[in-house]
Amino acid sequence: MPLDRGGVENRDKLLDERRRQRTRSTGRSGRALLVWGLLVVAANLRASLTGVGPLLDRVQADLALAPAVAGLLNTVPLLAFAVISPLVPRLAARWGPERLLGGALVVLALGIAVRWAPTASSLFAGTVLIGAGIAVGNVLLPSLIKRDFPTRVGLLTSAYATVMGGVAAVASGMAVPISQVAPGGWRTAWGLWIVFALVAIVLWLPQMRTPPPADEAIGRHRLPWRSALAWAVTVFMGLQSLGFYVVVTWLPQVFQDSGVSAAAAGWLLFLFQVVAVVTSLAVPAALRWARDQRALATTSSAVLLAGYLGLLVAPGWALLWSVVLGLGGGACLVLALAFLSLRAPDAAAAGALSAMAQSIGYLLAAAGPVVFGLLHTAGSGWHAPIILMCVAAAGQTIVAMVAGRGTVRPGHARPPA
Repeated sequence: MPLDRGGVENRDKLLDERRRQRTRSTGRSGRALLVWGLLVVAANLRASLTGVGPLLDRVQADLALAPAVAGLLNTVPLLAFAVISPLVPRLAARWGPERLLGGALVVLALGIAVRWAPTASSLFAGTVLIGAGIAVGNVLLPSLIKRDFPTRVGLLTSAYATVMGGVAAVASGMAVPISQVAPGGWRTAWGLWIVFALVAIVLWLPQMRTPPPADEAIGRHRLPWRSALAWAVTVFMGLQSLGFYVVVTWLPQVFQDSGVSAAAAGWLLFLFQVVAVVTSLAVPAALRWARDQRALATTSSAVLLAGYLGLLVAPGWALLWSVVLGLGGGACLVLALAFLSLRAPDAAAAGALSAMAQSIGYLLAAAGPVVFGLLHTAGSGWHAPIILMCVAAAGQTIVAMVAGRGTVRPGHARPPA
């Protein structure tokens, strides 16, 4: 049954007291270890994916894959995110979020190991496992931050987004050089990321040894499908994810067709990611200064729109548009992740909102590069697909005005599993 106002207040007081007890019991060193654990987990949430694109042509040639089949290596993880995200709150309620996240890291490491094997079937099986492991981390990190650091949501969200984006940029930039010098070529370039996964498992082991109280488990709320604010957050998450994956998939080709060399186009994509990482570092200060996030989210989305419009009317100014898209994209990523915590009243609601937003969001993200490519093929040019991105960015700018303020009311509480 839904809790009345008094029940909600009593529950919140109980959770606050237990949070204070947790803080006193873990101490400063324990909380520092928790922060380091969260950041190293974040380092594993993109690197295994962003290193795929630069080596896709070599994989296709070595394994004799058709172009459409090879393209699934970028799409399958996103579909795994969409399918698994709604299941995470219930699994976290049953096993505890710490143990579930530890298990997800093991699945991620196993996926990287399986993908290392020299067969097409192992390549795709490992990719599915990698997607499953990352999906759990995507959902749980915002809710864990909301639970254990409720007054530092903006700072820690920015920190983990920066780590996630920075390591992802390094992974995409180093994939080709590593494949050229390391035994095993592209397999080794992808397989080396198992080291990060193993380090994360070791750092997360202390969190797995002490399960949280049952009332504090993330996952007691149903997904807020009936909340207009939850849908605004979901659409914002989906559109910014769509934009990111379209850019990392297609931006180098857009630049090459406007006269930029292949090597320079690759560096411009790297520049986009670096600017996004640097921008994400500035977001916490803006979050502390602003009463809500409507102006910041709307402005950041408008910057993205300006970048797409620039690509449409003056594609030769590739350097400028890489910087502009990085400025808008870095801020929008942090805001999308922060909304999952800021719009929720507690950790359980944050987990439910995170599951909903990331499920729908990654369905949009998976469709984005495919539709973008189809529009390019059908029209034999980039105008139609870039116009699509302008429309998406305009829609994101509008929905940002709603997603940047308020609290999603929790749905009916789940009974203990």
